[in-house]
Amino acid sequence: VYLAESGGGSVQRGESLRLSCVASGSVHNIADMGWYRQAPGKGRELVARLNSDSTTHYANSVKGRFTISRDNAKNAVYLQMNNLKPEDTAVYYCWSLVRPNIEGSHDVWGPGTLVTVSS
Repeated sequence: VYLAESGGGSVQRGESLRLSCVASGSVHNIADMGWYRQAPGKGRELVARLNSDSTTHYANSVKGRFTISRDNAKNAVYLQMNNLKPEDTAVYYCWSLVRPNIEGSHDVWGPGTLVTVSS
């Protein structure tokens, strides 16, 4: 499985961006998908996750502002980010949990896309 993000950029406080991630390869093995981010000097953190059972999980800092969605027909996951804040500035990584068989699973990461929010 390979992941490719797009949609990052530079915006002002309060503006919106939509990140996209398209999966290729053995996409039938993908279970869960989501988005993580890493701000300068900080560790990578979960932003939003969409599980295979359609349940979602959001970081407290983005609840009410970000929405994760998935289009299985396009093998894609999206992150709609509204009311962006300077503290949302980070490299955003697409993530998937891949289960090639019932015996195991592994994480797959995209290369990342930079989001910069200025005040």
